[in-house]
Amino acid sequence: MAIRVAILGAGLFGKDQYLPAAKANSNYTVKAVYSRSQRSATKFGEDASVDAYYDSPETPDKSLSKLLERSDIDAVFIALPITAQPDIIRAAWKAGKHVLSEKPIAKDSTVAKQLIADYELYKAKGLIWGVAENFRFIDPITYGTEQLKRLGGEVTGFHVSVHDMVKDGNPFYATEWRKNPDYQGGFILDGGVHFVAGLREFLSALNDSVEKVVSFSTQMQPHLLPVDTVNGAYLLKSGRSGTISLSFGIEFKSDFLIEVTSTNGLVAMTPAGVKIVERNGSDSDHKEALKEFPFSTGVGLEIEAFRKAIENKSPDARQSADEALLDLVLVEKLLGSGEQGGAVLTI
Repeated sequence: MAIRVAILGAGLFGKDQYLPAAKANSNYTVKAVYSRSQRSATKFGEDASVDAYYDSPETPDKSLSKLLERSDIDAVFIALPITAQPDIIRAAWKAGKHVLSEKPIAKDSTVAKQLIADYELYKAKGLIWGVAENFRFIDPITYGTEQLKRLGGEVTGFHVSVHDMVKDGNPFYATEWRKNPDYQGGFILDGGVHFVAGLREFLSALNDSVEKVVSFSTQMQPHLLPVDTVNGAYLLKSGRSGTISLSFGIEFKSDFLIEVTSTNGLVAMTPAGVKIVERNGSDSDHKEALKEFPFSTGVGLEIEAFRKAIENKSPDARQSADEALLDLVLVEKLLGSGEQGGAVLTI
């Protein structure tokens, strides 16, 4: 039987990603949408031909509480402002709904840890909670991880490079909660967890992980509060190290690269594909291959993994709250080191 789902959040991601992904999956039926405002909920509902719920203006039979009371809704996808999500996640659990909530898991690790602790009660009742980090499902990350496992060896270095200019007026910026963030790091936190998640997937393929961080941060664009650029280094448990450079406020440069080198080869991913460099029969002879992929956000695969988790009554490891917490901590510490002028912080 198809999973009956409500989408909580009528913004761009809900409309452009969750809705089409769910409609393309015959194992889902979209029943309703919720947004804080009547206008956005109604527009989404009309466009998607689903019931609309909202809390402003206050209309008791159209509230979020009323939506969650519905017995014909099994699960919710939550794509709401970062600081609003934890209480709504709890409300959904209390109503007996499975939850797929957008990354980051919370605004900081303290809130995230409390949310994870609160989930234990509902986990025991069979409810599935997945944290939606779609980068764990995009082809260049999954293929790159497979190739690093195949190559093996020990990490010798790595580099993450993500640069872009988020202009005032960008549709993903044009929300009050992003213009005036009430959480650490602004766009660096919100977007940075994606790239840290990708790096962690690559490093885990070689059984390594981050132990310490040092960084410097700055704000180059006045509209990107409180910082838009951070450059740092991560020290691994193996003693090896690498660099990470994130900026959403830099002009004339646009890139997205995650690269890991081991004693047996190199894997470098971009949104378009994965480059593999390895030995070709001798230490002095190398061969290079490029695997290209069509662009995908991974959301379709992500919601299918969530569906299977509900069906199998077992969360998908790629959507576990513990993984999402570690993603958050690595960005939180990266920002924290920058705030302290380059202090070395332990994960």
